[in-house]
Amino acid sequence: MKKFVALLLVLTLCLSVCFTASADVADVKLGVILLHDENSTYDLNFINGVNDAAAALGLSEDQIIMKRNIPESQECTDAALDLADEGCTIIFANSFGHETYLLDAAKQCPDVQFCHATGTRAHTEGLDNFHNAFAAIYEGRYLAGVAAGLKLNELKEAGKLKGEKPLMGYVGAFTYAEVISGYTSFYLGAKSVCPDVEMKVQFTGSWYDYNEEKNAATALIAANCDLISQHADSMGAPSACEDANVPNVSYNGSTVESCPNTFIVASRIDWAPYFQYIVNQAAAGEAIDVDWTGTIDTNSVVLTAINEQAAAAGTAAKLEEVKAALVAGTTKVFDTATEGFITVGGEALTTYMADVDTDDAFTPDTEAVADGYFHESEYRSAPYFDVRIDGIELLNQMY
Repeated sequence: MKKFVALLLVLTLCLSVCFTASADVADVKLGVILLHDENSTYDLNFINGVNDAAAALGLSEDQIIMKRNIPESQECTDAALDLADEGCTIIFANSFGHETYLLDAAKQCPDVQFCHATGTRAHTEGLDNFHNAFAAIYEGRYLAGVAAGLKLNELKEAGKLKGEKPLMGYVGAFTYAEVISGYTSFYLGAKSVCPDVEMKVQFTGSWYDYNEEKNAATALIAANCDLISQHADSMGAPSACEDANVPNVSYNGSTVESCPNTFIVASRIDWAPYFQYIVNQAAAGEAIDVDWTGTIDTNSVVLTAINEQAAAAGTAAKLEEVKAALVAGTTKVFDTATEGFITVGGEALTTYMADVDTDDAFTPDTEAVADGYFHESEYRSAPYFDVRIDGIELLNQMY
């Protein structure tokens, strides 16, 4: 019996040692491909996520290589192959247009794991080493919209609206599902507390163009918008709001230092949980999810601190209330069951075929409305809500 116990202890110790060795994050090297650099709020958010994950996991500086200002072109493939040559075991790219080029690298390097933010093709390509990731940022934008709606109510009660109805302006980059999902969820959040709100959207045709974003915000302010938000990556829109003293809901980070009088709150994806996840999975020799979607409940969707100087009274308490309802599932962002909340041409949205398995013709393939809501980011991680709903006017088109 004693020999059996001793043998069992030895086997247990060996298994423990083997598991520790296979799960050693010291064996992982992470390469990160960025569309821009720290000057872009979008890219800075990823950089911060990498650094936070590295600190939590105890990664050394030589375990992370970042390649900045990599365009959506063959340069992305070249950068990925360079990272593989430098010993990276995981390579991550952060822009939608990187996907085709990162796929090329993944096919050439089957022993390296490739992860891509905002992409759509991992679940249809069938590669064991290619993965997509995103987060339910529509939850954060909905909350930010609630903060905007409360501010509009305050302006309305004070007789400070520019027109008869509360009007928001939104600076968007392109007419993609990601942007449409974002501005619609923001609008719906505002509508949930300010039912008569309307919104105008101006597109810039670029993810990062300070002048175009500032010009778009300035034009929206001139069109009597009472508040501005954005899905674009520079300080153009926030600075235009600060110059004109118009309330602003930003994106990807707080702008309170530069815009102390107008910044209310911002939503963002916290990428640190995902970077921790992929490093741990790789270290343990475990598969990485083909499509990974973080949520507000997993701390992948977060809000910045509220600027009490610009926000309406009671904003913090209301956001906590709505956040709890989102986590509990009692509030759905794209609620199709509540009469009049989402309409298209005056009619309730009861069915919608979404383009989930994206092909070259962007053919709709999946029924997305069921159980009283649109199931955004449940069938793949990247957004596919591209419904043009009532209450939102597009001032231009930009694909």
